[in-house]
Amino acid sequence: MLRPFIRPAMHGVSRLMGAKSQDVLTRAVERWEIAPASMVHVRPALALSGQMERIRGSEFGSIEEVLRDFRGGFDSQQAPTFGYRLSNVLLMDGILHSGSTARHLRPGAGRRPLGLAPREACRAAMYESWVGNRWFGNWLSDDCLTYRLAENAGVPMATMVPKGHRPSYERRLAITPVRTRATLFDELILFDDRSHNAHKRARADDMRRRLAGSEPRRHPGVFLLRGATGEKRVLRNERAIADHLAARHGFTVLDPTTAALDKIVAACGGASVVAGVEGSHLVHGLVMMPPDARALVIQPPSRAVAVLKLLTDRQQQDYSLVVGMGGDDDAFHADIDEINRTLDLA
Repeated sequence: MLRPFIRPAMHGVSRLMGAKSQDVLTRAVERWEIAPASMVHVRPALALSGQMERIRGSEFGSIEEVLRDFRGGFDSQQAPTFGYRLSNVLLMDGILHSGSTARHLRPGAGRRPLGLAPREACRAAMYESWVGNRWFGNWLSDDCLTYRLAENAGVPMATMVPKGHRPSYERRLAITPVRTRATLFDELILFDDRSHNAHKRARADDMRRRLAGSEPRRHPGVFLLRGATGEKRVLRNERAIADHLAARHGFTVLDPTTAALDKIVAACGGASVVAGVEGSHLVHGLVMMPPDARALVIQPPSRAVAVLKLLTDRQQQDYSLVVGMGGDDDAFHADIDEINRTLDLA
């Protein structure tokens, strides 16, 4: 039976008036620890002398924070993984509502102030996140791991219709949520799965086996082309670098935006090095490369990002970097000789 709801409209009015709503987790009636805290050793990035001094801008953290993660050499405490049980939660147009609290699940949510929603009597479990619905890399590296918690806690639910490579990954990973745009949940399970603790590492190991198998064919490496996709980070000599790595080091060169998942798995599953310009497209390789493989990330000098290093540190894999030079905020170039010498740092 469909029921009308005005909570989304009330939330919208509150936001227009400048009020900040609390997250729905503050309304949880039960919280429990799924996995304990653990330590992750943050490895020093493999880089030539003088590379990090080129960084003049950063994203998703200050320059100091990015440099700290690149320089590494310390242990980082990772929080436990928690589950939360909530009652009487309304999902409407990409936003979860519980009382006066709310959680946005995707960009552009909340454009419909009123709506109808059926009541769902089952024990539902939501695994998707705003960042996962915004960036493919976060969906693959985080939301797909949280799904393994959701399938054990209730009926997995999602709001976004999968596009691009997501349907192929869902089939390969046996991700089969119930998709809904509007529902009143009698009982909803949510998770705090942001930390990179040992339990999440084990789920990432399981994902790698599901994607690449237990004994993928090994080869020197893969260069994943970025081109002009995503946020603008144009490596002007990207193609020349890719062709050089193929000719000199035996790398496979792949454009993941046009390749089918089977081809991505064949290129990345056994690669000793996953290389490319910093960006979500590299996550294709990072989630399935062998345990002893490493990343080689070409960083734009004005937009350095350490997010992908969190994944390699969690899996205790090496992370190499080359920082580009020159150009403006949207385009730069990298030195091929520096890339060769960085490969030799293993």
